[in-house]
Amino acid sequence: MNQEKQLLLDEIKEQIVRSNAFITLQYTKVSANKANEFRRELSKIGGNFEIVKKRLFIKVLESMDLKCDLNTLPGHIGLVFASQDPIELTKAVVKFSKGNENVFQMVGGRLDGKLIDAKDVERLSKLPSMDQMRAEFLGLLEAPMAQTLSVMDAVLSSVVYCLANKAEEANG
Repeated sequence: MNQEKQLLLDEIKEQIVRSNAFITLQYTKVSANKANEFRRELSKIGGNFEIVKKRLFIKVLESMDLKCDLNTLPGHIGLVFASQDPIELTKAVVKFSKGNENVFQMVGGRLDGKLIDAKDVERLSKLPSMDQMRAEFLGLLEAPMAQTLSVMDAVLSSVVYCLANKAEEANG
């Protein structure tokens, strides 16, 4: 392997190791302007998009003891690397693809050290964002306290109303 290919291989391997997750995409008819627009969208949420040769990608995976067959990678492929929230990244990829005539098709990816298929990536894109999950969790914790407070308020209010009614009867 010549030195240039080895440098590319090392660069891709480093990005895979550094990232929390990556998504493998198959693409067709993506202009340079669209690819740059996609890169800008991903960079806003901590993502990075790289176009990679299939054979080079397979060699990178093999060097990391991950198995992938060349036949499972149709057409041209690109990798989306997540340095932050992978769920937010999958949402951005799906949104961009649907907004641009489905230019990208999910092939698979890696999350938490495990290879996942296209269906799993699609399911990830439908999950709520981390902020939404945090808000739901806090709401779940807050609900019993709010209900207890409203019951106690109702009990105290009913005692006050009973005393007020009793005072009106005694005066009236």
